Amino acid sequence: MYPYSKSVTPAVRTHLEAQNAFLNDVSKSIFNSFQQFSNLNMQLAQTLLEETTIASQQLLTADQQTDAASAVASRAQPVADKLRAYQQHLSTLAADTQVDLSRVTEEHVKETAQTANALAQEVARTSVEDTERNVQKQQESIRQFTDPFTKNSGKRGNGSEPPRGSASMQSGSGGNAQGGSPEGGKGTGKPA
Repeated sequence: MYPYSKSVTPAVRTHLEAQNAFLNDVSKSIFNSFQQFSNLNMQLAQTLLEETTIASQQLLTADQQTDAASAVASRAQPVADKLRAYQQHLSTLAADTQVDLSRVTEEHVKETAQTANALAQEVARTSVEDTERNVQKQQESIRQFTDPFTKNSGKRGNGSEPPRGSASMQSGSGGNAQGGSPEGGKGTGKPA
């Protein structure tokens, strides 16, 4: 119906489509009711205008005041009847609108609830997966932070490698520095 980006999951898409269908049907029902209400008001206005025209015409053609008063009184009853009929039509329209909205809601509640449930499950599953991924990343970061030499073993703190043989000279020449023999035995400290 509408193009969605690829990042939108099918659960989100179906839920949005269900919500869209529900809102479209509710809007149609409401606009239909407003249209009927407008038509009813137009009929009332037309009827009242006709009655006013007839009453005005009778007033203008009346020769005596009693004729004018009887003309106004004779038009009052039909206007009251028409206002009563308008009120009944208005009550019927309100009841029909309520029934129509209830029908639309009943039609869409089941589907909307199912799609909302599917969306909630999808969100829960995605959040669990994201949480697990984040926990693994944090554990890896902590492991690398606590043991920084496992990744860069053999490198110095500045990233360079130690010169070749320097480690063996330091450990193997410990006896020579004190004047001992290269075999590691104790010397007398006197030159030979």
